[in-house]
Amino acid sequence: MKKTMIRSGAILGAVLVAAPALAQDITFWSWRQEDRAAYEQFIEAFEAANPGINVKFEAFEAANYNTILSTALAGGTGPDVMMVRAYGGLENVAAAGYLEPISPENVPALADFAAPALAAESVRADGKVYAVPFASQTQLVIYNKEIFDANGLEEPQSWDELVAVSQALRDAGIIPFANGTATAWQNETVTFGLGSSLMGEDFYDALMEGSTDFTDERFTGALGEIAAVAADYFPDGFIGLDYPSAQQLFASGMAGMFIGGSYEMATFQGLNPDIEMGVFAAPGKTADDPKLVGLYFDGGYAANAAGANKDAAIQFLNYLASPEFGQAFANTLSNISTVPGVSFDNPLLAEVNELNQSSIPYLMLAHFRYGEPSGSVLIQGEMQKLFAGETTPEAIGEALTTGLAAWYEPFQK
Repeated sequence: MKKTMIRSGAILGAVLVAAPALAQDITFWSWRQEDRAAYEQFIEAFEAANPGINVKFEAFEAANYNTILSTALAGGTGPDVMMVRAYGGLENVAAAGYLEPISPENVPALADFAAPALAAESVRADGKVYAVPFASQTQLVIYNKEIFDANGLEEPQSWDELVAVSQALRDAGIIPFANGTATAWQNETVTFGLGSSLMGEDFYDALMEGSTDFTDERFTGALGEIAAVAADYFPDGFIGLDYPSAQQLFASGMAGMFIGGSYEMATFQGLNPDIEMGVFAAPGKTADDPKLVGLYFDGGYAANAAGANKDAAIQFLNYLASPEFGQAFANTLSNISTVPGVSFDNPLLAEVNELNQSSIPYLMLAHFRYGEPSGSVLIQGEMQKLFAGETTPEAIGEALTTGLAAWYEPFQK
């Protein structure tokens, strides 16, 4: 009896000692501080289905995230799993060898993801995928349905109708567009959220083929139209109006429209739970022109190539690529998940997903952030000058083409 008890105690002791060795604690980094509660729910679901893997979520300030992440990875102290940017932002960390390549072999669900989503999380030099894409974002016009209905307004089908809607709002004492441009990246948002249909698919295709550049009249003409609308229908002093203040103008019902990303909808709902929103693609010159939104992929989930718990990290990536996660992501965060087969219970989100079927890429982010100077930095600075009356659309076309020629080979001809 005593020997049996001793033997059982020894076995129990061995189990208790062995358990920590079986458990794997992994860290997961993000720039989405505002999404902490949602991710903790997602992680709880993963841990329940994967006992022995514990995930610690850590979020950092978005503006400094890339620097914090790169520094940690270079020093060998980075996370096991991390959110990474897309396109050029991804290449900065993947090309340095910090990220584990993934494929349908270790993350089977990737086989069903859309090619453009995977391309956004790939390195051009080797064609390998380094992250599970997590969301697409859409640049469009969000409007206050109550204000539109009260003033008998409908979604504009042509540029002249957009101007007429804006004038009607101003005549009613309502700010037509809430946007300001003091926050630099908002200049880029306004440019392509308002101008994608004006620029058109033909311009985009020619630009990608290398048969035109940014001096093209289809591009510079769109900039002129955008600047005219801003001058007449943005808030007084919009050049000095920062991003949070512009958000408040729209959410409070002082403005009828907001040019921005689909990610804004959840923010506006949080600022004003009673707001009723609609969305539309800013129109082209005529009602017959294709109505295009600017589309991009927002980032992905990647594993540390030098991580000590790589198997657990890959297991977590498989969860993040699953329909279960994609549906929870869409429902909880009101975002367009890139996971195939996800449905959108939110009618507004479903409408955005429908608008995405007619789109061109959000130009500078998708194609011109791979070198220095960045196309985004150039367009943001040049549009700020245009809004201030300090340059012309034609000069911007020249500045973009010349500046990008420093690294973009098609412009070097």
